[in-house]
Amino acid sequence: MFKTFYERLLQQLSIDFNCSPEDLRTNKVTITEPAWNEGRRSYSPDMPFLEMATLGQNTVIMADKCLHEFLKGLISDEDSHHLFEFDNLLKINEELKQYGYKMKHTHHMFLPCCEKSVEERFKVKWLYDSEINQFYGDDRFPNAIAYPEPCPVRPDRIVVMALDGDTIMGMAGCSEDAPHWQQIGIDVLPQYRSRGIGTYLVTLLRNKIIEIGDVPFYGAAAANIQSQNIAINSGFKPAWVETEAIVLNPRN
Repeated sequence: MFKTFYERLLQQLSIDFNCSPEDLRTNKVTITEPAWNEGRRSYSPDMPFLEMATLGQNTVIMADKCLHEFLKGLISDEDSHHLFEFDNLLKINEELKQYGYKMKHTHHMFLPCCEKSVEERFKVKWLYDSEINQFYGDDRFPNAIAYPEPCPVRPDRIVVMALDGDTIMGMAGCSEDAPHWQQIGIDVLPQYRSRGIGTYLVTLLRNKIIEIGDVPFYGAAAANIQSQNIAINSGFKPAWVETEAIVLNPRN
């Protein structure tokens, strides 16, 4: 299973980072220029200034041309994955400041790795597309769905909720971040945590996405061990790491 999704990942990252799938198979660093390739994942309306991804042996950096000379000097003596270590991210961050940018936090990204059946444990309810609209602006679910309002470029597609009677205990949702690429997010209300609800809902949603032929993926911050454990317990495993530059002082 993982191999199939990994091949699809190479295709998607080549679109996202304006490179070739072969660039992602090497053990070197590849530097490209930003481009709005059709089908790319986009988390900002602006042209990317710097985005980095590694699959462990290689790194692809999509960066504005003004950064290329600096980046080539930085990577000359570095194994590619070391670019994601703090000292090198700090060097990149210092360089970005003169252009009005800074590094955003690093995300660890997961793909399905195995079949994962799940026995019925909780009452659930499924919602699709416009049925999700009733929950926008609900601050209980900032990870499961777009908050505080719908995101047209990454529409929420499916939600599954665990219910205690009529009370929502937790919600998992997926947004279509690129065509047929569904990113899963999860929120469990504090009084219902430590019962396995997060893993249960993420597994159900993961399986539903696979069933319809799309790719489920999951992202967690580097230090969010609880979220990473939910991913692993739901049949995912680490596949790549990515980070990006954001505007240093964004306008309100």
